[in-house]
Amino acid sequence: MTDAIFQVPQPVNEPVLNFAPGSPEKLALKKALAEAKSAPKEIPMFIGGKHVHSDQKVAMHPPHERKHTLGTYSKGNATHVKQAIDAALAAKPAWEAMPWQERAAIFLRAADLLTGPYRSKMLAATMLCQSKNAYQAEIDCICELADFWRYNVHFMQEIYKQQPLSTRTIWNRTDWRPLEGFVFALTPFNFTAIAGNLPTAPAMLGNVAVWKPAESQIYSAAVIMEILEAAGLPAGVINLVYVDGVTVGDVVFKHPDFAGLHFTGSTGVFQRIWKTIGDNISNYRTYPRIVGETGGKDFVIAHSSADAEAVAVGLVRGAFEFQGQKCSAASRAYVPQSLWPTVKAKMLADLASLKMGTTEDFRNFINAVIDEKAFDKITSYIADAKKAKGVEVIAGGNFDKTEGFFIEPTVLEVSDPQYVTMCEEIFGPVLTIYVYPDKQFSETLDILDQTSPYALTGAVFARDRAALDLANSKLRHAAGNYYINDKPTGAVVGQQPFGGGRASGTNDKAGSILNMYRWISPRTMKENFVAPTDYRYPFLSEE
Repeated sequence: MTDAIFQVPQPVNEPVLNFAPGSPEKLALKKALAEAKSAPKEIPMFIGGKHVHSDQKVAMHPPHERKHTLGTYSKGNATHVKQAIDAALAAKPAWEAMPWQERAAIFLRAADLLTGPYRSKMLAATMLCQSKNAYQAEIDCICELADFWRYNVHFMQEIYKQQPLSTRTIWNRTDWRPLEGFVFALTPFNFTAIAGNLPTAPAMLGNVAVWKPAESQIYSAAVIMEILEAAGLPAGVINLVYVDGVTVGDVVFKHPDFAGLHFTGSTGVFQRIWKTIGDNISNYRTYPRIVGETGGKDFVIAHSSADAEAVAVGLVRGAFEFQGQKCSAASRAYVPQSLWPTVKAKMLADLASLKMGTTEDFRNFINAVIDEKAFDKITSYIADAKKAKGVEVIAGGNFDKTEGFFIEPTVLEVSDPQYVTMCEEIFGPVLTIYVYPDKQFSETLDILDQTSPYALTGAVFARDRAALDLANSKLRHAAGNYYINDKPTGAVVGQQPFGGGRASGTNDKAGSILNMYRWISPRTMKENFVAPTDYRYPFLSEE
């Protein structure tokens, strides 16, 4: 036991490496990619500190190179989920009792391991299993994940420092307890950082977790667990299982010690889970915390005063980085007639210069979409658009899955702002543009706000301050992350915490102190130094 009030290091956002030709980071990454491809891996589950294998092996293939096998993972079943829950609950008393600064040190060390000796290994895993180019992978699985770990430690300390007022003889305190039970983390394929944050944010605060990643992110999820083990995370605090959603849900959501859900994924799945939790609410020891970030139909709207070239670049980057497979990706745009010729010309010129192919070729801006199911869904929208009246395919429109799941960046121009691709989430490299009369900016803002049930991200481009003020007012509830003269992607931990409202989620802002509050159960404590010895109050005395 140490008698001291500790101060954690001030967090600073991890610098993004550029992988310039001949740079040390590029040479190291190329070596890591070659090693990962040359030696197939057998990925175990991580339960109670043990590496658990099963008889059912599932092959893993890069989305951009379907014929190559990266290795296999051990698929689990209901028994493995039960083992993971038991391991988490067994680890909980000691983990909860561990001094907070010791828990903090584990994740600070993990961040330094990630950005140091594990950097290339993590990059290679994310690039290969999720088909991200080097720069997109660097932003995601290195910088953002390290930022989550470092900033969340800082937020944890800030929470613990918050204490109530006291009086001369009364000492009031707040005990920031973890939740009573285990947290279930259900994570997506598209961001390794999100996958790493969802189980670790609750864990920092003394919680234990069962973690189910998306199937296509298992390869990089295992590297995260390697790092956490190397950083000294005790056995059972986080348990990683590879089990289908129905099976894991049937065990987790019926368990009396289920205490919280940390989720990123589709709106439909989140709503079904919420209903399931509601149906089982009387079985739980506590009311579970439900935290979720779901879908989006993210927008860009330009005013006639906007910089046309800035709008074009914002659309190209915002819509097509990582093949549009970002919750924040620009999917619909509203451009005034006066700007459209310049915006269109710039976009078409930029799109014509983009190269598409494998992640190992660093010249490629565009890689593959995640799997065949996604490929088929996205291309069905493109195929329908080619046949639809009032729709013009002005860029892209081609696709092929022979070697990998490749879809060209596709831009549609529509005459109807309610056309299906302006309304429905596609989650791929398809951008739909509606060109509106300049004088109808206000009306177009209303159309934008009413078109989609989602409210995740959005961007407004304008130099006219009155136009910006109008948009800020009319679109106040249209996006949880709102950008002015910038693309609607690229949230940074500690700067633009991420999350949306409406059908886009609970808006608990990953990357901020707000999210961390959801994983604690405060206990208010009052100590009276001089307790009363007579029940009588002064008012009871005779006049």
